[in-house]
Amino acid sequence: MGEIIVEFSNWIWGPPILVLLLGGGTFFFIHSGFIPFRKMGHAIELLRGKYDDDLAPGQISSRQALSAAIASTVGLGNISGVAIALNMGGPGAIFWMWIAAFVGMATKFYTCSLAIMYRGKDSNGVIQGGPMYVIDEGMGKKWKFLSYIFCIAGVIGLLAIFQANQLTAVIQAVLIQPDTLEETVRNRWIIGIIMMLLTATVILGGIKRIAAVASKMVPFMVGIYFFTVILIVFQYLGDIPDMFKLIFVDAFTGNAVMGGAVGSVIIVGARRAAFSNEAGIGTAPMVHGQSKNNEPIREGLIAMLGPFIDTIVVCTLTALAILLTGVWESTENDGVKLTLAAFEMGIPYVGKYLLMVSVLVFALSTMFTYSYYGHKCMNYLFGANKADYYNYFYLVTIVVGAVASLDVVVSLVDGMYAVMAFPNMIAALYLAPKVKVATKDYFNRMKSGSK
Repeated sequence: MGEIIVEFSNWIWGPPILVLLLGGGTFFFIHSGFIPFRKMGHAIELLRGKYDDDLAPGQISSRQALSAAIASTVGLGNISGVAIALNMGGPGAIFWMWIAAFVGMATKFYTCSLAIMYRGKDSNGVIQGGPMYVIDEGMGKKWKFLSYIFCIAGVIGLLAIFQANQLTAVIQAVLIQPDTLEETVRNRWIIGIIMMLLTATVILGGIKRIAAVASKMVPFMVGIYFFTVILIVFQYLGDIPDMFKLIFVDAFTGNAVMGGAVGSVIIVGARRAAFSNEAGIGTAPMVHGQSKNNEPIREGLIAMLGPFIDTIVVCTLTALAILLTGVWESTENDGVKLTLAAFEMGIPYVGKYLLMVSVLVFALSTMFTYSYYGHKCMNYLFGANKADYYNYFYLVTIVVGAVASLDVVVSLVDGMYAVMAFPNMIAALYLAPKVKVATKDYFNRMKSGSK
């Protein structure tokens, strides 16, 4: 079964999905008039709450929506995902992660604007947003099959099995260091159960509790991780230009990949960027669709900050720590263990504990938010009255993820992400002209002094 999952993931992450994500994102980038570059300042201004309206329909503020979205993206994808990218694609994969991030900013602008523009209601009459409602309300009932495809893949792909797996690995490596396979397996079960109980205390309280916790955890987790990596990078300041040169050269030569396959480097970079910032996958629109905002373009502008924070800032810091310390060439470790090796070398004795704290906060924050995404997909498929059952299924799979193999876990999540991307991107491309018109109208009103 594990081999089938890995083969399916490798098959679906071929040229079609790359063309859809990178090609579609490039189209949005150009179609929007390069809005990620031109309107970054305005997006930050919006994030400060200047135009917040507590009376607007929705459940959470735009800032809470971004925090919840970042809580799900700034996580282990940035710590172990970057390490996996370097293992599989070499330094050049980081360059393609950057490219995917910039076009991903445009993608999130479009998809999250649409999430407000085309909101629907669930079986209880509660206003909901997300790709499934965008498809229903914006494209019509004949496209409803795309909504079902998105939600079925979301129920599986948005489980926190990867986070559980990697958090368990780093706790064992730092604190426990078991001597036998039997001890390793037993410890994984124990850690998995503890994680399940911690997650339950938050997710059973619904989106408001998830958003409230995420808005407090995100600044803390990014701050401590940023500080720790800067301490490592500062020791190798003179080597930084060479590392950036290595990234750029390898991106177009593929020297670090067997056979010098540039195509493989691009695939690895795009795949890991999609897992890291989720642009084009359709998760962020589900939480931004709950924002108290009547202005679709404002929500889209706030949402586009996510990939920048996630990939351009946090992933780059992780990559530099791994590359500068040289552990990517001198160790056979994979995933979070490779990042752990970099932290141990960069900050002896203390580094591994700092990373463990970061991983703990990153993983838990992601677990909290992913539960909401999956719950929302379940809500759409089976109705609001049955959606809560998903939370219990979700909690059990945290334990499963803790004891499963990394290859199977990564492949299952990657495969379902790709399936989710197809309906989300098709809807966004189909409705892109609507976003273009709304963008022009919004900025004309801003110029005239009208909110």
